[in-house]
Amino acid sequence: MKLLQKIKCLFHCYPRKASFSFLFNSYTTRQLTLTTFQPDPRILLATLCSNGQLKEALLEMAVQGLEMKFESYNMLLNACINRRAFREGQRVHAHMIKTRYLPPVFLRTRLIIFYGKCDCLRDARHVLDEMTERNVVSWTAMISAYSQRGFASEALDLFAQMLRSDTEPNEFTFATVLSSCTGAFGFELGRQIHSIIIKRMLDTHIYVGSSLLDMYAKAGRIHEARMVFECLPERDVVSCTAIISGYAQLGLDAEALELFRRLNLEGMSSNYVTYASVLTALSGLAALDLGKQVHNHVLRCKLPFYVVLQNSLIDMYSKCGNLIYSRRIFDNMPERTVMSWNAMLVGYSKHGMGREVVELYRLMRHENKVKPDSVTLLGVLSGCSHGGMEDVGLEIFDEMVNGKDGVKPDIEHYGCVVDLFGRAGRVEEAFEFIKKMPFEPTAALWGSLLGACRVHSKIDIGEYVGRCLLEIEPENAGNYVILSNLYASAGRWEDVRMVRNLMMEKAVKKEPGRSWIELDQTLHSFHANDRSHPKREEVFVKLKELSIKFKEAGYVLDLSCVLHDVDEEQKEKILLSHSEKLALTFGLISTSDGVPLRVIKNLRICVDCHNFAKFVSKIYKREVCLRDKNRFHHISKGVCSCGDYW
Repeated sequence: MKLLQKIKCLFHCYPRKASFSFLFNSYTTRQLTLTTFQPDPRILLATLCSNGQLKEALLEMAVQGLEMKFESYNMLLNACINRRAFREGQRVHAHMIKTRYLPPVFLRTRLIIFYGKCDCLRDARHVLDEMTERNVVSWTAMISAYSQRGFASEALDLFAQMLRSDTEPNEFTFATVLSSCTGAFGFELGRQIHSIIIKRMLDTHIYVGSSLLDMYAKAGRIHEARMVFECLPERDVVSCTAIISGYAQLGLDAEALELFRRLNLEGMSSNYVTYASVLTALSGLAALDLGKQVHNHVLRCKLPFYVVLQNSLIDMYSKCGNLIYSRRIFDNMPERTVMSWNAMLVGYSKHGMGREVVELYRLMRHENKVKPDSVTLLGVLSGCSHGGMEDVGLEIFDEMVNGKDGVKPDIEHYGCVVDLFGRAGRVEEAFEFIKKMPFEPTAALWGSLLGACRVHSKIDIGEYVGRCLLEIEPENAGNYVILSNLYASAGRWEDVRMVRNLMMEKAVKKEPGRSWIELDQTLHSFHANDRSHPKREEVFVKLKELSIKFKEAGYVLDLSCVLHDVDEEQKEKILLSHSEKLALTFGLISTSDGVPLRVIKNLRICVDCHNFAKFVSKIYKREVCLRDKNRFHHISKGVCSCGDYW
């Protein structure tokens, strides 16, 4: 009867003209094929998983029911892990429970990895806690899940629990747990783990060694990191990149570059992360020519242009003063992250290009593909401040306060508003704004207001702010300098002497100024009163010549920039030996007429050196680009882009 029903069904599926014998023969052939060549369920499941047909694979799992075995579950879990398919993976886990299948340690570990990949750490930990038997891979999988998602204390606690369970950690366990050893407490635990590693003679393992040097570098202990690196019997791209990145992140840019050169000569293979770290170092040095060379090398190697590498290139070119290249890379990016937008916005901001900052921010909002974050708004507000667009900046800040972008303003955003008021001469409003804000004022915020008081001669407010600063930052020499200059501008010489005496009593030492200039892919560094450069005699002779020439053109040394209690002649000598003047002078004698001069200063440029640079630009008809710790100063024909406010 069933056979007859099947035949009738087949009969209706074929054209009416087909003969009964043809239909019967066709059915017989199919029946034979189905009964004789029925596929193996495991092979069918493997085929479905490999073809990405996860829904069909789950249906096959349901069909197989109690027949599901280790290999089948393993295939399904691997497919779920690769696709981060949370719901599907849950169904596999539920099927194990419903069919009372007792998975071995291997499959339970795969479940931990699955839940970890799907950011369900509670479920992953539940699987681990239910395991009656655990091996080193199970523990490491859970520690890794915690560590990768920033749960450092949980990772360290679990590692301690693992040690108490008498499970012996392997090299992968140590490499994983070391990445959670951050902060003061974490670093001390990391040192203890390092001693365990040495006892187990795993300190020379490439994975462990890379994690160790990364831990020391992130803690600012670069010498220990370098010792670990030098002791590695073999080095891979990860360990080499970790040590270069360590130097770059600590601002030891020259050391990072020198190490990269050495390792390159030794045959190190670099990846995009290596080049991103090198570009960070070149950004700090503002070594444009070397940056171009690295960029060309990346292009020749045909490395994939990952977003992080493109972001590093944008940052490097903007910090080297070449915003045209930065924008070209930005515009050609197929995909932009919020960091891409931030790099370009901050680049424009540091160059004082407020209009370009606002236009780019509006483009970001118009495209509506990437949501602005706290750094985005900080860059925009800073750009409005440096570009003299206080009304636009205040409007954007009001939008933040009203929750337009979902970013709440923090103390740094409030600091930008204080700077906006200060640059506009609205010092009293800035002072009242500080009083009303929901944060305790920081030294940086008071410093911004003190600078505005000096420029706009607001003595009463400046005196109050200066005293607040000396209480918060008694070791910062810059605060004494600005307060002293404020008193000097009002002719209050007794107060000037008081500030200088206070500075001597506190034994405050000014951070040594350092300036450098890049010529022919070589960085020439100068310190105040530097006598170490090979062309020092030629530089000082030319500097005296420039001093006389500039004075004839109207240059007057600003002796208030010197706090030392010495006579005026000695003050003039001190001013002429400032590092940025030495670097500019060296640039003049080492380059042809009309070649732009680019000088970088590690501190805020003083008023006198700023004036000196304007005279270099005006008399020698040179474009001068000065980068100090706060911003760029583009000087052309004796006029600076900062408007003499920085």
